[in-house]
Amino acid sequence: QVQLVESGGGLVQAGGSLRLSCAASGSILRLEAMAWYRQAPGKQRELVARLTSGGTTNYAEPVKGRFTISRDNDKNMVYLQMNSLKSEDTAVYSCNIEGLYLESYFPSSFNSWGQGTQVTVSS
Repeated sequence: QVQLVESGGGLVQAGGSLRLSCAASGSILRLEAMAWYRQAPGKQRELVARLTSGGTTNYAEPVKGRFTISRDNDKNMVYLQMNSLKSEDTAVYSCNIEGLYLESYFPSSFNSWGQGTQVTVSS
């Protein structure tokens, strides 16, 4: 299987910045869509940003112009640069990656999730 590990979360004051990272490991053949989701207390998980293998991005309306998703295929990494953070951005952020990996010598698709990293923005 493919494992994802996020890092970069923490406590930041409103107006500050954080950069989240997500590292994928395993017998990866190809990475396709990569995305970041978040879940605030008492709310449903929501898509924050998504980046396809072709470079198409889409962002949730509340983060447009403030967050940027990027990827490094050579390192099997996806990033989320978060600027001008607001208290309403406080949530657990999780990465999600789709792609192909080698399972018992055969290519298989995967859709993996990270464990999540807490982002807390103080006002």
